[in-house]
Amino acid sequence: MTIDKDRISGAGNQMAGSVKETAGKLVGDDKLATDGKTQKVEGKIQSAVGKAKDDVRDVIKP
Repeated sequence: MTIDKDRISGAGNQMAGSVKETAGKLVGDDKLATDGKTQKVEGKIQSAVGKAKDDVRDVIKP
């Protein structure tokens, strides 16, 4: 089974976003925290797109 690259990239974005969000909260940088939260959400969306691609590939695969 092949995992779509969007799932891998999405997981990385979620992780990086979590780190940024936490760092921003720790140092009181609201912009960094917001940017991190945004990146985390983008990563979740990217992972969902990758999962959908995998699902379609599994259905059409003979």
